[in-house]
Amino acid sequence: MPVAADLLTLTPAGLYCPRGGFHIDPVRPVDRALITHGHSDHARSGHGAVLATPETLAIMAVRYGENFAGTTEAAGLGRPIRIGDLAVTFHPAGHVLGSAQIALEAGGARIVVSGDYKRQRDPTCSPFEPVACDVFVTEATFGLPVFRHPDARGEADKLIGSLALFPDRPHLVGAYALGKAQRMIALLREAGYDDTIFLHGALERLCQFYESRGIELGPLDPVRGLKPKDLAGRIVLCPPGSMADLWSRRLGDPVTAFASGWMRVRARARQRGVELPLIVSDHADWDDLTATIEETGAGEVWVTHGAEEALVHWCRQRGLDARPLNLLGYGDEGEAEPEGSPAAEAAPGAEVGSAGDSGAAA
Repeated sequence: MPVAADLLTLTPAGLYCPRGGFHIDPVRPVDRALITHGHSDHARSGHGAVLATPETLAIMAVRYGENFAGTTEAAGLGRPIRIGDLAVTFHPAGHVLGSAQIALEAGGARIVVSGDYKRQRDPTCSPFEPVACDVFVTEATFGLPVFRHPDARGEADKLIGSLALFPDRPHLVGAYALGKAQRMIALLREAGYDDTIFLHGALERLCQFYESRGIELGPLDPVRGLKPKDLAGRIVLCPPGSMADLWSRRLGDPVTAFASGWMRVRARARQRGVELPLIVSDHADWDDLTATIEETGAGEVWVTHGAEEALVHWCRQRGLDARPLNLLGYGDEGEAEPEGSPAAEAAPGAEVGSAGDSGAAA
């Protein structure tokens, strides 16, 4: 890695910049950390000093308490920060509110660490901006050609259509607490759904935070204390982990839905008992991953957490210097599926749903 030798290297704690003396999204507490976004597999508490966007710092305070780090500093998007002779600039990543790519520049070379990102429109966060660079560090959560995400608005329409088909049943939608839940609500509002949406208690604080940042989510109420008859024909959002626990039994016989890019694979929906798969992802799909690599103009590509080998192979076929990083400790939140490998479960021959599926798991 001749371009990046003194700009970025790999340590047990994650990506480290020797020239600046900091880690990016470290997997354990370190003296100085730059954080791309607020998901818990990237943003951990206990660092000595944290540099991140104002929104990410605020999200970390909501999740971990005000004293989540020794000191904090806010980074404005597009504004270079000098750390010694190094220029550090945060650019929008389009993943969740406050998410950013981090560009490191010194000696005429530029590395961009993308964190997690998506290219689809999202009414709840700033859109991704490609950044020209020499080395691009990309995720590969959905780094297989089988993953091509449909338009998310169509998936919201699918959920509203199911309400009309099953007016006597609540619709329980699994959605990650940071980013996915708020995006699903915003998409439903754009699709014309104006009724109250009910929330599991674990989603309330972050929805309130989004609203405090000017993102309108419409009428929301906690689901606690309500009976199944009160929720007939209504939408209830909860963390994915609550879909099959004792909490969900109070809803009677809900239509179970799950908003995730993994719902492209029908076996995943069946494993989770999902009746209405909603293919809504906050990560780039195969086409957007490859298009983004081309747009950056990078001659060197480092591939992190996900189906690394497939994307590395695609890069090498096009003459790019590419390698997998095999980083551990990522994928515990967002669209992580720790119980199985995406490469194994979405390999050729896997049963995969199309964007036009009705949503009922076969």
